[in-house]
Amino acid sequence: MSVLSAFVLAAAVWYPAENWKEAPDPVASPRAKKGGIVRFNGSQAPKSLNAYVDNNTYTMMMFSLMYDKLISTDTETLEFVPALARRWCVSEDGREFTFVIDERATWSDGTPVSAEDVKWTFDAVVDPKNETGVWKVILGAFESPDILDADSKRPLTLKFRKKGYAPPNWRDVMYCGTFWVMPKHAFGDKDFNKLDLLDAVVGGPYRISRVAEQVETEYSRVPQWWRADTPSCRNTCNFDRILIRYYVDNENAFDALKKRAIDVYPVYTARIWAQESKGVRFDKNWLLKRRVSNHEPVGYQGFAMNMRRWPFDDLRVRKAMAKLIDREKMNRTMMFNEYFLQDSFYHDLYDDDHPCRNELILFDMDGARKLLEEAGFVRNPATGRLEKDGRPFEFKFLSRNASEDKFLAHFHAALEELGIKMSIIRKDFANWMRDMDSFDFDMTWQSWGADVFRNPETTWLSSEADRKQSNNTVGFKSEEVDRIIAAEKSMKTFAEREDAYREIDRIVAAQCPYAFLWNISAKRLFYWNKFGMPDTVLGRYDKEEGVLTYWWYDEDKVRELDEAMSSGSFLPAVPVEVDFDKVMKDRK
Repeated sequence: MSVLSAFVLAAAVWYPAENWKEAPDPVASPRAKKGGIVRFNGSQAPKSLNAYVDNNTYTMMMFSLMYDKLISTDTETLEFVPALARRWCVSEDGREFTFVIDERATWSDGTPVSAEDVKWTFDAVVDPKNETGVWKVILGAFESPDILDADSKRPLTLKFRKKGYAPPNWRDVMYCGTFWVMPKHAFGDKDFNKLDLLDAVVGGPYRISRVAEQVETEYSRVPQWWRADTPSCRNTCNFDRILIRYYVDNENAFDALKKRAIDVYPVYTARIWAQESKGVRFDKNWLLKRRVSNHEPVGYQGFAMNMRRWPFDDLRVRKAMAKLIDREKMNRTMMFNEYFLQDSFYHDLYDDDHPCRNELILFDMDGARKLLEEAGFVRNPATGRLEKDGRPFEFKFLSRNASEDKFLAHFHAALEELGIKMSIIRKDFANWMRDMDSFDFDMTWQSWGADVFRNPETTWLSSEADRKQSNNTVGFKSEEVDRIIAAEKSMKTFAEREDAYREIDRIVAAQCPYAFLWNISAKRLFYWNKFGMPDTVLGRYDKEEGVLTYWWYDEDKVRELDEAMSSGSFLPAVPVEVDFDKVMKDRK
């Protein structure tokens, strides 16, 4: 390291503060025990187990248990805390970010983690030949990091610099500090797009121990994980084995739960929650149901329309499509009014002080007909079909799941009444993802989760509409939104940024790139009564992945369950409703 570099680093403000001490995770239970297995519904099979090339919720969930990041977030405060890096600093101009690797950090094969691993991972992700999608945008704002102590036997210090003259972004330290670091010595000479991760060297608490393609993937706990006994990780990642089983649709997965082929089933179908949680298994508490209300941000879902293609390049057509979905009826007759109707991409940013003023589009055949007439569509009396300039209104709906059919039937009937032809094209999840990555669709049902650190850039920035594998699948473009995204990067407070997100939401929702559907703010779970867990069930910001972090296999409960099922006896009941805040308050 040069004298100048040493001087600059000495003058910088370092994180965490000198008086910082690693604290135990307040959700993790001291009653937790290591051992056993949990079999989990992983939805449809991914196209890759490498989360850099497969932007799939479950792939990312499991990849996070295999590879660590330079920094993490406190599970309660969301403050950045050490992970692979024990210290970091930001330069005075906010354009340079230096990280120092924890000397204790090792890979699962015993090889020490070094700054070279971080640099190699970064370079692999931004390499144009690698299919790393949105990660190219996130890391593409930085130069390849410099290793400051490259002459040492084990380099531990590296510096990231922002490219060009782009202004500082409050997310910068998060961007360059929260990508998964992979081992150079294990993968450096391999094709990054086709990495074989079976029994691969890992840096986190789990490794892939078995793969049955399209059927299941088994992950085994790494006993020598170097962070296992640190205060923040103690009593977490308790299962010896995690078995992720893939099912084409939710009905198949629920059947697997009843047959004890899986142990935990996140419930995304209102009918299953309302009607199927009956019978001897539930009545005698062999199977349990919980609805957890915590602080996990709410995502959105809807019929995504490809604005790059005719006829969905016309706002009037997109709004007409939204008016042809009878959400109220579907929620009432098929989903037991379990859901709220969405009118926003950022539902949880609105409250009494910040009411949402987006239009709540409801079913309106006459309104849809009028919009289509304004867009120039007329009915051909010979065919009964709606046409514009002699071109019939026809489109393909790209479907990935048979469970969509009953909802699409209502939509199809409304379209037919107006003379519009919709053809349903069914593909498995992997091929659906390939089509979405290349924007090869007219309309599809698309769902998005949400993150506590929102980033509208990856979804709504205009340039992202032209980059394959981006999250801007609908092809949305707006100079006004681009300006807000640029300004948001330098906003200092949560309040400022949330105002910006609400303004983006207003602009985007008005353009109707999605015909909104519905959502729910609580997490619903069915599971066999064989596990120990904290009283909160999940963490403050968790989705169902909290099961893998905090639950444990309870041998006594396993025995009691087997005995109860054999004798037909009851097991103790648990409350269905779990309010995270109330549980934590009562604990204090």
